[in-house]
Amino acid sequence: MTPPEILCRATGLSKHVTGPGGRLTILQRLDLEIHAGEALAIVGASGSGKSTLLGLLAGLDQASGGRVELCGTALDTLDEDGRAALRGGRVGFVFQSFQLLPTLTAMENVLLPLELRAASNGGAADDAKAVAAEALERVGLSARAGHYPRQLSGGEQQRVAIARAFAPGPRILFADEPTGNLDQATGARIIDLLFSLREDAGAALVLVTHDPALAARCDRRLGMHDGHLEAQP
Repeated sequence: MTPPEILCRATGLSKHVTGPGGRLTILQRLDLEIHAGEALAIVGASGSGKSTLLGLLAGLDQASGGRVELCGTALDTLDEDGRAALRGGRVGFVFQSFQLLPTLTAMENVLLPLELRAASNGGAADDAKAVAAEALERVGLSARAGHYPRQLSGGEQQRVAIARAFAPGPRILFADEPTGNLDQATGARIIDLLFSLREDAGAALVLVTHDPALAARCDRRLGMHDGHLEAQP
């Protein structure tokens, strides 16, 4: 039986920051492999480094030491533009704070990564509007396509963010406390949607959460403690 493809690998990953009290170690020599199609939950106390780890794995931040390979490419060999090009179409990210551009409509927010991918590949985004419209339809927001983020509820904004993340057909999706700013009922609907779309797309999901019930829905759980990851039952 062929082993599953490794989409993301961290080796000896470390992150240090310097503050008024001196150097603070957030992650120390951490190793991790994420396989194609799996759902992985990363749990731990607030401030334990979970979000920092997610940013490093997705190439949104740079490590102090060690290496991250994402979709077969070592991130430390790329500049910022190169990391953005690598993420385009292959990596999605859903944030706790939605991160929608306030001056763009729901449709335009979903269109953005599709247009950026087309531009980086030197091609035209002729079918981008159709893809974005389908993505909004799948999250139940076709009727809100022309609305701006300020005209949408928190749950609707997160559904737009999920549509934006899935529209380019990513191979791996990082989600950082995607229900953290939502009430319990809305959060439950968002998680059902996220897992449904992830299953349809066959994408790997790496989820940071404080919610043990949410973590239990994942194939594998890792706990963050003192800058290290430990397997959880």
